[in-house]
Amino acid sequence: MIIERNLSKYIVFCEDSLVSALRRMNENKSRVVFSVSETGKLEGVLTDGDVRRWLTGSHHVNLDVAVSLVSNKQFTSLPLDASHDEIEATFSERIQVIPLLDKHHHLVAIAKREPAEMRIGDFVIADDQPAFIIAEIGNNHNGSLELAYRMVDEAIGTGADCAKFQMRDMASLYRNEGNPTDSSEDLGAQYTLDLLSRFQLSSDDMFKVFDYCKQRGIMPLCTPWDRESLERLDRYGMPAFKLASADLTNHDLLEAMARTGRPLICSTGMSNEGEIVDAVRVLRRLNAKYVLLHCNSTYPAPFKDIHLNYIDRLKRIGDCPVGYSGHERGIAVAIAAVAKGARVVEKHFTLDRNMEGNDHRVSLLPDEFKAMVQGIREVEEALGAKETRRVTQGEMMNREVLGKSLVINRDLKRGETIADEMIETRSPGKGLTPYRKRELVGLAARRDFKAGDFFFPSDVDAVAVSARNYRFNRPFGIPVRYHDMGRMAAASNFDLLEFHLSYKDLDEPLEKYFSGTYDLDLVVHSPELFAGDHIMDLCSPDPAYREHSIRELQRVVDVTRRLAPYFSRARRPPIIINAGGFSLDGFIPKEQHGELYDLIAQSLSQVDSAGVEIIPQTMPPYPWHFGGQRYHNLLVSADDIKAFCEKHGYRICLDVSHSQLSCSHLGVSFKDFLEEVAGYSAHLHIVDAEGVDGEGLQIGEGSMDFGMVADVLKRKAPDASFIPEIWQGHKNEGEGFWVALDRLETWF
Repeated sequence: MIIERNLSKYIVFCEDSLVSALRRMNENKSRVVFSVSETGKLEGVLTDGDVRRWLTGSHHVNLDVAVSLVSNKQFTSLPLDASHDEIEATFSERIQVIPLLDKHHHLVAIAKREPAEMRIGDFVIADDQPAFIIAEIGNNHNGSLELAYRMVDEAIGTGADCAKFQMRDMASLYRNEGNPTDSSEDLGAQYTLDLLSRFQLSSDDMFKVFDYCKQRGIMPLCTPWDRESLERLDRYGMPAFKLASADLTNHDLLEAMARTGRPLICSTGMSNEGEIVDAVRVLRRLNAKYVLLHCNSTYPAPFKDIHLNYIDRLKRIGDCPVGYSGHERGIAVAIAAVAKGARVVEKHFTLDRNMEGNDHRVSLLPDEFKAMVQGIREVEEALGAKETRRVTQGEMMNREVLGKSLVINRDLKRGETIADEMIETRSPGKGLTPYRKRELVGLAARRDFKAGDFFFPSDVDAVAVSARNYRFNRPFGIPVRYHDMGRMAAASNFDLLEFHLSYKDLDEPLEKYFSGTYDLDLVVHSPELFAGDHIMDLCSPDPAYREHSIRELQRVVDVTRRLAPYFSRARRPPIIINAGGFSLDGFIPKEQHGELYDLIAQSLSQVDSAGVEIIPQTMPPYPWHFGGQRYHNLLVSADDIKAFCEKHGYRICLDVSHSQLSCSHLGVSFKDFLEEVAGYSAHLHIVDAEGVDGEGLQIGEGSMDFGMVADVLKRKAPDASFIPEIWQGHKNEGEGFWVALDRLETWF
């Protein structure tokens, strides 16, 4: 349940038009608005169901009628001070939003039945959202405004979402009005008072730091240790409040914080379970939005005393999002807390652990905090969804290379019976998986087999799709290798063949495979992997590595020139390259991309490319390099690609699968990408995609909108040729390609 006090998105006036109310419904996404009088009294409730009923019962529909003529006057409401249990009891399948009224019948809040999530500024605290990470600066600025500013800057550099501080009104907080020289105090209290008297920032300086946080784009938060500090922070407009562990049992302060209506982040260190339960009762009674942080308030906390497993119980007790506030050494526990379900993580932050003050010793330095943030984000990504286990794209690649398949150990004619002794298990895993052997035994062969042939799912399941002649509005072909080009070329009415070369193919004598010419055009796809595990990278920062890539590309160009005479339509064969720009451990900052593109152009200028056209391929954000995933930085975004083509005069191979994955990763429109990039395309790879790394999927098995793709390409790249680059489409006599071409005829 959420109590919403910001009502601007939910309120319309009685005399407003129905059109205005519908717009407001669309804005708040709750399908309800509340009609109030000029004085703010609730007059009626209008839901999308009320609108539908009115429309179907009206002879003359006029959307300019006043809301008051359509709204429901027989609505359910509750007083603002209704208890949590009373509000929960009022919700039903029909009632999902309840107006809360003051004694004058003014609408002052609404209760919404929603999942246990809450917002702190623009951050959503929920199980399906990234953890909200707080850099607890506290008083580690040691009373220096300049140091506080610097710490904010450093916190931003770590990737923290929030910089948090503490505020105390010493005169009202301490019984001796904060006198640091009071010799009657215990040693611990004397030490703390001495530090606070010297290391506090004034309220005005604190507000300057908060303003600086907003200016720099990081959320400021603060812990008020007393009512006076709370009131100052509330007047300032702090988006939420942090309750210190020491105050979880201070119900007066807890109630005052809850009555502000702002979200609360409550640490539970130093409290037993009964005290936590009591605090939750207070929060529920006041309909507060809150997060409970598991915490052990020892500085530093021994690992044996942390008990991360309690996070599960804390979530049940609070019926709310939970988090972790850590005072232990290192970063491992905070990262593990996220795996346990923490949606808020707070760790102390300092620039120097040797500075005076107790908190510095349990604080993380900027590099450590940054490593923690990175670890948390990696764990969040690794957690994934709670769904049925499926084989990922990278695993599929490795499954083929490392796995095993069923093969036949003798020749067999179509119609003859497949016997158990004919079937053996061999690598690689490109055919029917071994556990399906029983399904083959006793079947009549659906095709002729030669000894060593793989069995495929189509030998057991539906009849295989065969090649035929196709009709497309642009030149088309399929990918081939030397060993299968003759058979594949004869299968249909292709305009071209695209040779996917391996580095071993570069040393093959062409006379071994060619005896005449093909009435076809030629496209060559350069290897990306060369001997010695060398992956082509024309913009490597290592000059020797870059020179190696240039030499290998020159070999590809030379082979292409030798291939061209065998293809009568070949004029200036395109060579598709993966130009480089990958990284192993993270993305390269965008401001460095320009220099890398210039390096690619410089490398290409050293290649003798007479008679061919080198076309860099658009790339996905997470390319699969032989079963392992990397990060790719170049030829990913539309503005980069356009700038490279225009500056250096190159055309591209547009791989729509790669580019849709890139758009999903960047959170941009794939249609807009195509509109901007397609005009630079010399050749196309048409294939489906899913998510941010699901490339090479069969047509219709991903999320690609092929109707939209075909429309843009028809306008922007009408002459570009294409192949269906279905991953493993060549298996079973090219079955995957024939399925793809069948389906693509609908759009192309």
